[in-house]
Amino acid sequence: MFQKLQSLYEDDTPEAHRFRYGLLAFDVLTILFVIATSFFPHTTPVEVMDAVLGALILADFGFRFWIEKRKKLFFFRVATWADIVATASFLAPIAGEGFGFLRILRTLRLLHTYELLDRLRQDFPYFRRQEEVVLATVNLFVFLFVMTGLIYALQYGVNPQISNYADALYFTVTTLTTTGFGDITLTGTSGRMLSVGVMIVGVTLFLRLATVLFRPAKVRHECTRCGLTLHDPDAVHCKHCGKTIRIRTEGAV
Repeated sequence: MFQKLQSLYEDDTPEAHRFRYGLLAFDVLTILFVIATSFFPHTTPVEVMDAVLGALILADFGFRFWIEKRKKLFFFRVATWADIVATASFLAPIAGEGFGFLRILRTLRLLHTYELLDRLRQDFPYFRRQEEVVLATVNLFVFLFVMTGLIYALQYGVNPQISNYADALYFTVTTLTTTGFGDITLTGTSGRMLSVGVMIVGVTLFLRLATVLFRPAKVRHECTRCGLTLHDPDAVHCKHCGKTIRIRTEGAV
């Protein structure tokens, strides 16, 4: 059993790749469930589904801890604590189901693992050609979702203006883009402090991620000598081997 689980989570086999794709799909479905249920009353079927998702996340958490070689470092990872809070929010709805959105942090970690990235490059030619843009887009959407989820989790039930994820997303986007229509505001001292955090930290990170998306720090151009594919936009020599390279840019003849 131990070796089988270790193989599924870590090995480079077709079965392991399918399993990790399955985990990625499960994470995405979990997030979509959290968003969808914010628009409806939390009836008994929803609470049952919460418990099922919480049990599955707890099982995944337990399996990963079991096969972890450095167990002392396991609890020093942000994704680990995100899973703990997400699991508690599903199994104990009184803790606030809204915190289930933290599950996306583990999704992001999974997407950035070397094994999955290498598999995505092999399976999807578009991802291989546009990897930087795809990852920058994912990072931007994850950042927006985390900020929106945090606002929803802390304001739902205490702020009549935040009744679902759409309201929280609207406030987040208008704040991050410095539009600030003012039709939705966060209430209480904690709400004002959260607004300050979104404006100071959020706007800075949002602009940085948007810059990476529309103006990548590196360009893809393969060096014919050593094979290095990422270079600075104004590079004339390969940083790895020193060979002269000619990167085509706008206006180049």
